[in-house]
Amino acid sequence: MADQLTSELPDRRLTRLPIQRWQICLEKPEFAQQLADLMNLSPIISQLLINRGMETKEQVQAFLDPESLNLPSPLSEFPDLAISLELLESAIASKEKIAICGDYDADGMTSTALLLRSLRTLGADVDYAIPSRMHEGYGINKRIVEEFSHEGVKLILTVDNGISAYDAIAFARELNLKVIITDHHDIPQQLPPANAILNPKLIAESSPYRSVAGVGVAYILAVSLAQKLGQAKGLIQPMLALFTLGTIADLAPLVGVNRRWVKRGLQQLPKSKLAGVQALIQVAGVGEGDKGSGGAGDERIHNSSFLNPNSRTDVPAERLYPNTDVPAERLYPTRNSSNPKSLKPEDIGFRLGPRINAIGRIGDPQIVIDLLTTDDMGIALARAMQCEAINKQRQQMCSEIELEAIAIVEAEFISSLQQDRVLVVVKSNWHHGVIGIVASRLVERYGVPVFIATYEDETHIRGSARGIPEFNVFAALEYCHDLLGKYGGHKAAGGFSFPAENLPALRSLLCEFANKSLELEHIKPLIKIDAKANLDEINSQLYQQLNVLHPCGIDNPDPVFWTPDVQVIEQKIVGKGHIKLTVAQIIDNRQFKIKAIAWRWGDYFPLPSKVDIAYKLRENNFNGNTTIELELMGVRLAKQSHLSFTSTSTPSKSAFEYKQRHYTCGIYQNGELPELRIKNSEGKVLAVQPGESKALLGTNRQDAKIVDISQPQYDGIIQAALKALKSVR
Repeated sequence: MADQLTSELPDRRLTRLPIQRWQICLEKPEFAQQLADLMNLSPIISQLLINRGMETKEQVQAFLDPESLNLPSPLSEFPDLAISLELLESAIASKEKIAICGDYDADGMTSTALLLRSLRTLGADVDYAIPSRMHEGYGINKRIVEEFSHEGVKLILTVDNGISAYDAIAFARELNLKVIITDHHDIPQQLPPANAILNPKLIAESSPYRSVAGVGVAYILAVSLAQKLGQAKGLIQPMLALFTLGTIADLAPLVGVNRRWVKRGLQQLPKSKLAGVQALIQVAGVGEGDKGSGGAGDERIHNSSFLNPNSRTDVPAERLYPNTDVPAERLYPTRNSSNPKSLKPEDIGFRLGPRINAIGRIGDPQIVIDLLTTDDMGIALARAMQCEAINKQRQQMCSEIELEAIAIVEAEFISSLQQDRVLVVVKSNWHHGVIGIVASRLVERYGVPVFIATYEDETHIRGSARGIPEFNVFAALEYCHDLLGKYGGHKAAGGFSFPAENLPALRSLLCEFANKSLELEHIKPLIKIDAKANLDEINSQLYQQLNVLHPCGIDNPDPVFWTPDVQVIEQKIVGKGHIKLTVAQIIDNRQFKIKAIAWRWGDYFPLPSKVDIAYKLRENNFNGNTTIELELMGVRLAKQSHLSFTSTSTPSKSAFEYKQRHYTCGIYQNGELPELRIKNSEGKVLAVQPGESKALLGTNRQDAKIVDISQPQYDGIIQAALKALKSVR
């Protein structure tokens, strides 16, 4: 009976598509054609360049050929670079001991290795220390400073940290130690009293050096010092390899000098003379195609964040690293050459970077430092294998914590999510080293900023934060500074600690800040789309044209296309929650099909049969065959499948015939939403809400089954019912 389906319809039971907001760039066909003619490009490439803010011949030329960029001297851009070089030159000449204080993420470890290698080559007496992630947290601290002092250190060099460590730096100065800070994180209200500070956030926003990560600052310092000492020959290439690894793994924007140097580095990495780089490439299976050994260590995302994953937007500081029990190269092989001439950013982001990052999260950073500073291939391979094993362990931990965090959110916060506009999730016994990754996954899932933390002991809590484009994580932490202990970060991500007793007040203050920063429309993951394409346009020629945009990354994302009204003709779950599918489109009475993958979309399986899709293009090289496939970023109901109807104070009712069967129908109020109900002669009712891809079918709500109303048999009867209701109004 229709009346038996009047109880409240649980929204989450029917909503089986990602909750997203699509932002489709405004296409400028005439301007794109003019730019294409001027630069001898295809119109689609010129449109993509326009979308990335390039509208003049000079801008396009500098982007397509970054080597043509006329770089200013770093000495003219970084005010404290000259004094930093003098301090280092003096320390080397007088044999003063130098100590590097690094960080435990990929950026910090590659920065540390880069400066260790270069300073030792230049004759320095240099050692290093990295704080314990579990016991000390991020950045230089008084214990490390005191230890350096007892060891006879005269000059401390921080990498990828230090800008917020006022007390530790002040303590070092009290002990008569000289300090050079190299960092790229946001500037605090009070700068530490260091002898010199190198931070791109302190230079002009228009500078091509503005976007460098911590490893970029280290690279600039090391190259400048080598040039000043006349010993740059032979040093640049190994330092460039480490710069490239760290820059991509840290998700630094690939613009300015980053784009120029990363493009060089990706070409040089496969033939790098660094034993550690070669060992990492070998163990990760990069370049081995379907014979690769990447296995469960290979990483794929569909969005960010980063990740975000939302790709871009501002990417969280960590990519979303899903587990898979099927090797990623078998799901989506990337190349079949055993000796690739050049790597792509995804080779680092999905394969090399996670193996480095895993060490800093749950292992001993010395493993990575040994890996990247040794010249012994045997040691390098041993360390690379350790990275592989620890990365698999990290993946398992991430999966377990993610499930626990989701359970907490669903039980405690889901009903107030729109009101709070931020998630603050805290639980004991979580590993602090991986909760940042889980934070990124929660951002992807719920579309709100996430502050996730775990207890260090009964009285202290430490955590990580990941944001969305419209939310500034660092500003949020500063807003709560009276409640926090240590904190730091940037717009997209941060870290923090606080007394456990402050948790209720902190949650309240973060909700207050989120409500000031965010509108309701913001709390859905954002998919930025470049252009519309039909499936008959997706081919190897288009894919090759896109190569002029590489290397792609933050601020120069992989192009995202969309195609309306495609039919999902095959789909299945592969690995741990990925959907592998085939989609089709009818154009001029011809069917065009293409394969696709949707990473970590198991929650949305099966997808409706008719959808609009947003995607990136990927090349699949397998067994000598090359095809172009889609990596789904977004999906929504096809426009023709969207129902549009409204409720009235008095339910409208009608009867109609469909395929020689008699039906009654009406629109009823179900909670706050109108609901179309269609009843057949046997008493079964189809209950449909507007905008949903699923509906309930049965004689009562408790036993009703969920059906896909985009299927032809349901779509036809729904359209007939709406037509009948329209005729009686």
